Amino acid sequence: MIITLAQLQVQPAEEEAFLAAAKLLTSASQQEEGNVSYSLKKDIGQENTFTMVELWTGMDAVQRHNESDHFKAFVEKAPAFLGAPLSVQMFQGEELK
Repeated sequence: MIITLAQLQVQPAEEEAFLAAAKLLTSASQQEEGNVSYSLKKDIGQENTFTMVELWTGMDAVQRHNESDHFKAFVEKAPAFLGAPLSVQMFQGEELK
């Protein structure tokens, strides 16, 4: 399983527009083949900071996602929302049972 954490610092004046775009991205991404989970979390310790938490079955699913129209559309809009560079971390792991 591939786990992606994308931290976004959003300009306060752009939060509403960001959330609308993130909602479209999240709902479309959740329908993709190979997606296990895709959600947006708000950081309660840092103002205007959000984290996209993505779980994928493998790198092939991540690559398809990165080539999807909805992902490209979000990436194109993102600079208008962000107050700092995007921070992305990727991990490979498996669920502990």
